Amino acid sequence: MRLASPTTVIPREGGESSTPRLLGRPLASLEYWIARPSRAMTARLWRAIAVVTFLLAFVLPAAADVAVPELTGRVVDQTGTLSSGDIAALTQKLRDFETRKGSQIAVLIVPTTQPETIEQFSIRVAEAWKIGRKKVDDGAILVVAKNDRHLRIEVGYGLEGVLTDVTSRRIIDEIITPKFRSGDFAGGISDGVDRMIRVIDGEPLPVPSPTVNFGNLDDLAPLFIVTLFASLGVGGFFRAMLGRLLGSLATGGVIAVLSWFILGSFSIALALGALGFVIGFIADLFAAMGPSSGSSRRGSWSSGSSGGGWSSGSSSSGGFSGGGGSFGGGGASGSW
Repeated sequence: MRLASPTTVIPREGGESSTPRLLGRPLASLEYWIARPSRAMTARLWRAIAVVTFLLAFVLPAAADVAVPELTGRVVDQTGTLSSGDIAALTQKLRDFETRKGSQIAVLIVPTTQPETIEQFSIRVAEAWKIGRKKVDDGAILVVAKNDRHLRIEVGYGLEGVLTDVTSRRIIDEIITPKFRSGDFAGGISDGVDRMIRVIDGEPLPVPSPTVNFGNLDDLAPLFIVTLFASLGVGGFFRAMLGRLLGSLATGGVIAVLSWFILGSFSIALALGALGFVIGFIADLFAAMGPSSGSSRRGSWSSGSSGGGWSSGSSSSGGFSGGGGSFGGGGASGSW
């Protein structure tokens, strides 16, 4: 068997490498210089994207919120909904009330509060306008977002004892929104302000009507959520004490009574009580769910957080301005 003779490698003259060359440069060197600018451009591009993203994170949210309108009078209408006569009559009514009582009420109509909820927007308005007397905090603001079909009564600290969340909700549901649905915005606002004034003067609202209108399903959804958690949390206590059947009956009865007392609607209270009984009765069949803690009843008219520190708005209508009142998010919201 013959072995192949070893191959002899003859180096190039001058000791040069045998690596292939192009235009006098090794190919490996050319690949490096071609890739280098590409890597540098990629790094600069990512840095630019990071800077733009960082700036947008701060700029866009600040620019998205609706600006708080300037306080130019007791009635500020940015939609042209009210006529000059309506504004004059309403302004005179509010001026007379302030002269007699000392408390301040203002009305604001805007096209929209988006992307904020009306609760978030109205508390910003309250902090900026400072309606009500300083350290008395006896101010209230009726805010209407016409295109959103939402409204809110924002109540200062000093009036929360008389113009309560439930009372404010009833004024919205029973007096204001029925007229809004028929297109009578001036009448709804005027009648709502009249009722607010009478409540602040100490006149109680009449007995709740059993046919309170809650608008749409968005208003009812929080009630079902509260019923669910109450049935699991409070119902768990009753079931442990009385057994499944009697405990579930007790849970449904408590929910029905409280609902009727708060909402003033027997039919809704009966439906919520029945739902509470059913949930309580079958809760033990789903042990994995376990009892949950109770929930607050405030539902869809829960309020925002308090704040302050903004200066009161200037006035170009009769020298009206906020008196330095503070707000803590009390009041109620509604829709039509």
